[in-house]
Amino acid sequence: MASTAENGPEHDAAYDYVVVGGGTAGSVIASRLTENPDISVAVIEGGPSDADRPDVLTLRRWMGLLGGELDYDYPTTEQPRGNSHIRHSRARVLGGCSSHNTLIAFKPLPSDWDEWAAAGAEGWDAAAMDPYFGRLRNNVVPVDERDRNAIARDFVDAARDALGVPRVEGFNRKPFHEGAGFFDLAYHPEDNKRSSASVAYLHPFLDRPNLHLLLETWAYRLELDGTRATGVRVRTADGAERLVEARREVLVCAGAVDTPRLLLHSGIGPRADLEKLGIPVVHDLPGVGENLLDHPESVIVWETEGPIPENSAMDSDAGLFVRRDPAAEGPDLMFHFYQIPFTDNPERLGYERPEHGVSMTPNIPKPRSRGRLYLTSADPEVKPALDFRYFTDEDDYDGRTLVDGIRIARRVAAAEPLAHWLKREVAPGPEITSDEELSEYARKCAHTVYHPAGTCRMGAATDEQAVVDPELRIRGLEGIRIADASVFPTMPAVNPMIGVLMVGEKCAELLTGATTDEEGLNR
Repeated sequence: MASTAENGPEHDAAYDYVVVGGGTAGSVIASRLTENPDISVAVIEGGPSDADRPDVLTLRRWMGLLGGELDYDYPTTEQPRGNSHIRHSRARVLGGCSSHNTLIAFKPLPSDWDEWAAAGAEGWDAAAMDPYFGRLRNNVVPVDERDRNAIARDFVDAARDALGVPRVEGFNRKPFHEGAGFFDLAYHPEDNKRSSASVAYLHPFLDRPNLHLLLETWAYRLELDGTRATGVRVRTADGAERLVEARREVLVCAGAVDTPRLLLHSGIGPRADLEKLGIPVVHDLPGVGENLLDHPESVIVWETEGPIPENSAMDSDAGLFVRRDPAAEGPDLMFHFYQIPFTDNPERLGYERPEHGVSMTPNIPKPRSRGRLYLTSADPEVKPALDFRYFTDEDDYDGRTLVDGIRIARRVAAAEPLAHWLKREVAPGPEITSDEELSEYARKCAHTVYHPAGTCRMGAATDEQAVVDPELRIRGLEGIRIADASVFPTMPAVNPMIGVLMVGEKCAELLTGATTDEEGLNR
């Protein structure tokens, strides 16, 4: 592994580009930049490598990573209308959350990109973004036939018949409004190995002499000279503090939690908030930490008549999309179908986990509630506060979506060929029928699909809350860009991982174009 430091840099060093975060977008950018042997790149990653770690690389073991040593594990602030016990897993390992999640792989829908463009992200419309999907190195394939569990197959058939939605074979083949089917995943079916960002973009190129992975190295402050970013202050595993300098640009790819956290601790953010904590204000930028998005979902649990067949890719291999509002641009309700009884939150309310069971999770593709991330201490080691403000949208659209979801899930469960598998509804239970009861249950049992986004959102120059411009440059600063889910202006209707990979691909192209222009000027 070329120029890799398991415990971080041994001395201060300078590179052409410094990438903060070896996660989903950071892996893409580092890989693409180092295709040019004359460009040196350092990747600052707070966790270890994922290489030779079956606990990480085996997709079906994903649940064992939650809350473990490779999880930053962020709590949520008190949620008066939601669940205050939600923990947001953020991966502390090379590959980031693509080394930690289920690798459900949806190309964002055309309406998702066009919504970004309408929000001021010029050049990010569907027509402009579509080519980046074709560039992805990940092995994106439908769930393999051998992994298609019999009860998941019957769920797909029941959903199709009960709701009149089409069966979808390959959700990425064309845009869709609704449908039931097995997901596309970024994995290798023959051995259940992840095709994460690190596996696809870094592992084949670890011998590049211009690629420097600084592992177990934590970035705690950006270094600026006036308005120009010049490097990153880091702490290595042994506690040593170093400056990693960037000759050209710093690329912040630490994710929707740790990117705004790093900016705020560097004095980049809302002036009043920083001054209140005694953090010197370097650049007053009011949008940092605002517009916190997520895909909340709730859960309905059934006990099955007996054990479920063992074969599966990752225990949530199939799903359902519904468009309740014909005027909606895309689906407005989604379900993951879990071949396990997913009862972490219902148990807190007194429900018991059945020995054998399945779950459906109604999910809000386009949530209207907006939250906020903020610091509670000037100490970079103190975790930021994540206030998602779940279910606080003015018209209670988010809450009503989950109520509709429970009712629709019951229709699917009552239909064959799924119905004969199910013994009884465990949670919320068939006696819970009114809108008020269903809403209270759904909100109290709500959980996250680990999709935080939007906290450094992209927008037009006239948008005072925009943190980055459509070139991903931080407004008012030079030599620094952000490329991760924090730049999302709005939430895609589908799982966002592929969208983050595409952000990485576009950022790399912006950088290589800028490098070419710069070299031309220097001739």
